[in-house]
Amino acid sequence: MKRNIFFWLKSYLGFSNKESRGFLFLIPFLSLLILFPSIYQIFKVKEAKEYQITYLKKLDSLRNSKVELKASPNLVFNPEDTVKIKSDTKKFDNLKRISLNDADSVTLQIVPGIGPSIAGRIIKYKNQLGGFHDSSQLGEVFGLKPEIVDAIWEYFDFEPLIFRKIEINNIEISDLAKHPYFSYSEAKVILAYKNQHGDYKSVDDLKGIIIFKPEWIHKIGPYLTF
Repeated sequence: MKRNIFFWLKSYLGFSNKESRGFLFLIPFLSLLILFPSIYQIFKVKEAKEYQITYLKKLDSLRNSKVELKASPNLVFNPEDTVKIKSDTKKFDNLKRISLNDADSVTLQIVPGIGPSIAGRIIKYKNQLGGFHDSSQLGEVFGLKPEIVDAIWEYFDFEPLIFRKIEINNIEISDLAKHPYFSYSEAKVILAYKNQHGDYKSVDDLKGIIIFKPEWIHKIGPYLTF
């Protein structure tokens, strides 16, 4: 049989005797490599079933002992990880609702789901903008999930407040590009257009730069002063 295999490999694949022997030597390893994922999956399924049985037995034992479970007895799983917890504003009736623009990184942490990192990110973005003029701007904060944004309005009111505006006719390109709504290229075009056509009188003058979309001009308008 071995001779027939060698003959077939030589006739159809052009293998030499040495190459044929090497190929036959590799077949068992190739077979194991192909079968390994399936074998591994079988063991993982078996392990998961055994874990589930042990877990259920532990639950039954605790319940039979009249132990009230508020979390999983196993640290590897916590039901709260898969449950959305809604905040209860009734617990905070004694709190004074303030505008989001007046909040600092400490007061923001009263909102469930907001820690020091996210709170700091919100304040940093507010300062970079120069204040929020629309509640939807909160959704622009990097990493802030929609459900957290919704939770914020359970604790804070919104009043438009822009505490720092851009003197568009008296600013350098590098300073304008520091604002989140302006890239360096956009700042360069805006100032180049001013140098060619004179000072801007209103936000409508920016519409003369045809490469800018009207929506973007409307977005940056509240931050400009002429």
